[in-house]
Amino acid sequence: MKRSVAVRLSALLATGALAAATGVVLSTSTASAAAGGVTGYATQNGGTTGGAGGQTVRATTGTAIHQALCGRASSSTPIVIQVEGTINHGNTTKVSGDSCSTAADKIELKQISNVTIVGVGNGAVFDQLGIHIRESSNIIIQNVTVRNVKKSGSPTSNGGDAIGMESDVRNVWVDHTTLEASGGESEGYDGLFDMKDNTQYVTLSYSTLRNSGRGGLVGSSESDRSNGYITFHHNLYENIDSRTPLLRGGIAHIYNNHYKNLNESGINSRAGARAKVDNNYFEDSKDVLGTFYTSEAGYWQVSGNIFDNVTWSSRGGDTNPAGPDPTSNTSVSIPYSYTLDAANCVPGVVGQTAGANKGLKVSDGSCTPQNPDPTDPGPTDPGPDPTDPDPTDPPTGTNLSLGAGADGSSKADGTSYGNVRDGSMSTYWSPSGSTGSVSVKWGSATTVSKINIREASGASGAIGSYRVINHDTGAVLASGSGAGVIGFPATSLKKITFEITSASGTPRVAEFETYAS
Repeated sequence: MKRSVAVRLSALLATGALAAATGVVLSTSTASAAAGGVTGYATQNGGTTGGAGGQTVRATTGTAIHQALCGRASSSTPIVIQVEGTINHGNTTKVSGDSCSTAADKIELKQISNVTIVGVGNGAVFDQLGIHIRESSNIIIQNVTVRNVKKSGSPTSNGGDAIGMESDVRNVWVDHTTLEASGGESEGYDGLFDMKDNTQYVTLSYSTLRNSGRGGLVGSSESDRSNGYITFHHNLYENIDSRTPLLRGGIAHIYNNHYKNLNESGINSRAGARAKVDNNYFEDSKDVLGTFYTSEAGYWQVSGNIFDNVTWSSRGGDTNPAGPDPTSNTSVSIPYSYTLDAANCVPGVVGQTAGANKGLKVSDGSCTPQNPDPTDPGPTDPGPDPTDPDPTDPPTGTNLSLGAGADGSSKADGTSYGNVRDGSMSTYWSPSGSTGSVSVKWGSATTVSKINIREASGASGAIGSYRVINHDTGAVLASGSGAGVIGFPATSLKKITFEITSASGTPRVAEFETYAS
């Protein structure tokens, strides 16, 4: 492998220009900030919500992260894992369970769904330990640093990738992260952000990728063309040899990124890939866009980009740069809405927003960084500790609906009453129209004081007004609007009913959870 990154890294260290990623100062304690800000292709295919609506737990070791995954009712039970501290080989062990499949040498998100991993407090640093997503969906990773993951030397982890996705992965949002290495392949490192073997609907936003031989790829070989629908926006790529990213087949939307010191090549669209490249700022770099190291062409649509001190190779053989005057050779239709910052302000905006130490700041197209939604906890407002009781928080303890019975009013074709108490967010009950009721029941009197109504993916916000009824007596225990946690005085009953009295569209109740406290 080339030595460009190692040489440039030494120079940066010598001049003091490289800040050591020792932690994250941002604190965020809920998934609401994450779910509310999903952008790009991760909003498609039903959307990406991660663990929103699930239990929130805190982890300070890799083993604790695995324990949280393995302790769920099922592999799809939503969970938000707040991470603080340094996660490394010494505190990461394999944990077994029906709802997980883990390994000791990486953080393993395998054959699972509906998970958020978010750095909180004094920061989350995955040191020499990569995050591996495989055969999984609906995953959010936010506000973490992953550094110095190796594929050779010692210790090794995740094939050398900081974050790697493979084998039928869907809907992943990686946001406000710092991914970095300390050299190229000859120093033991591989990619920072890799997607292969049928990975689709992914967004990488407001992140910093630096000091690596390889930024990342979409597709592991010229024949691996099942990947795509990837968005890259408001990221900083700095001191990278190549692959920012490498695209093999599929579609990518690449906008408002700042590319600085790309040593050998940048966006490498090949093997039929199509990239829409809008309003990026390329600086002090070489061959930032084109088809490189192959004769199998890729394509691009370009607009609004700035090329500041960019050099271009001559065309010939396996080298086909888009410059020195890049023009479009394809067109790409984008299915979601987005607002572009002007390219000339991208270095400033990205410098203030990208990475794991930037307060979750974003851009709205005004070239001025914006704080997170004021309804979400910010850097100086971490929100309540997850151990503190709050009537609107997801209840703790045993979900009494698991193993109970269920019935209700008429249901829509293809749905089942039992789907609301099976622990799976992928199944649901719907009324035959826009209103109706569903009940959970037991063979003997059971005390209930809270329920949690969780809407299926794609139906969030459909439930309007509701009533919670003690079916034994007909008494109304609670009323209001919208899904979520509903509390009422502890009541002993055999059957409890959730009645939807108004809705927008057809509601989908994935889970009707019941709790004693």
